[in-house]
Amino acid sequence: MRISQSCAECLYERQKSKTDDPIYLAEIKELLDNRKATDTSPYMVYLFNKLHVKYFGKDADYSAIKKQYNDLVLSMEDSLRTEISSAADPLAKALMMCRIGNYIDFGAMNSIDHGEFLSLFRDTDMRDDDLETYRSFIGKCADAGSFLLICDNCGEIVLDKLMLEQLKAKFPQLTVRAMVRGGNVLNDATVDDARYVGLDTVADIISNGEAIAGTICEMLSDEAKTILDSSDVILAKGQGNYESMSGQGRHIFYAFLCKCDLFTRRFNVPKLTGMFIEEKEG
Repeated sequence: MRISQSCAECLYERQKSKTDDPIYLAEIKELLDNRKATDTSPYMVYLFNKLHVKYFGKDADYSAIKKQYNDLVLSMEDSLRTEISSAADPLAKALMMCRIGNYIDFGAMNSIDHGEFLSLFRDTDMRDDDLETYRSFIGKCADAGSFLLICDNCGEIVLDKLMLEQLKAKFPQLTVRAMVRGGNVLNDATVDDARYVGLDTVADIISNGEAIAGTICEMLSDEAKTILDSSDVILAKGQGNYESMSGQGRHIFYAFLCKCDLFTRRFNVPKLTGMFIEEKEG
């Protein structure tokens, strides 16, 4: 997904909010001004983080924030599991809940509000367009042998776990894997985070091999690329994964909330609208 000028300006302003160092910001601007047409926002943030380490010795530490939101959603886990289990279609309900978890994004959101996050659980029903994608999704899963979830944020991964529980119950033939980030970047989930919330009890955890807030095929480890290429069904969570994976000719299902102007304009929806879409091969 190409970076528009407004997106580039937003990326710059986010770096400017961290520091007023003129030399650092000049290099940020140079990176943005010389970006390639194929560069994505997650890749630019990856470059920014390397530059930040060069100038300031380390990048921002999100470890406390990651634990805070993992613990918050873990505290909700039992009640949400009960609600999911009592639904007419538990997998559909769990999918909508794990999409809500995409709200917890310290990359795309200017601020995270606990009350706003919790309020999103008031509506966990599928819209007509969700149902159309869901029918295709369950059809593909029924015929598949392997499933890959490409994860996004901490907190969100607790809801991903609840969804995978239902997926495995409905399609016990599936080999299920979950791909997480290969290093600390923003509040995105790593292998340690996945184990902390118990995601490893429902899926084999795979590192993508790089500390990048997206999934760029050329930057994946050999293991991650092999699994991506061989998985029968792929569900990618979050804007960063959509930005870095869409338009690459793969058959992928995406679930995310539209959290910035770029996405609300692209899909012509209000902010925080949930999307569940299918991109077919070719």
